[in-house]
Amino acid sequence: QVQLVETGGDLVQAGGSLSLSCIMSGRTLSTYAMGWFRQAPGKEREFVAGINWSSYYADAVKGRFIISRVNAENTVYLQMNSLKPEDTAVYYCAAKIVRTSWDERTSRYGYDYWGQGTQVTVSS
Repeated sequence: QVQLVETGGDLVQAGGSLSLSCIMSGRTLSTYAMGWFRQAPGKEREFVAGINWSSYYADAVKGRFIISRVNAENTVYLQMNSLKPEDTAVYYCAAKIVRTSWDERTSRYGYDYWGQGTQVTVSS
């Protein structure tokens, strides 16, 4: 069974940077497409970034966040730069087997496994 554990959430000032990590256990990361999502208080969970053989980003984070993966470490990362108060949320890591296609549309949904989340708070 796939297990995902996120780490790295913290309190940071606006304009700062933070790096999140997600470690997969139980399976081999290279088999899966990976995504980062976030949920702010009172809002629905939203797509942040996804990576398989290519990566895609939500417009709100494009140019500021970078998703990467190190299959040998079974780990996916989210480097967050130029953080804004509106980036405050619980950030979740997710994994899926790509059954059809991998593109900007399909990277945003259909994930099978989720982590427990890590809190990111950006102060103004």
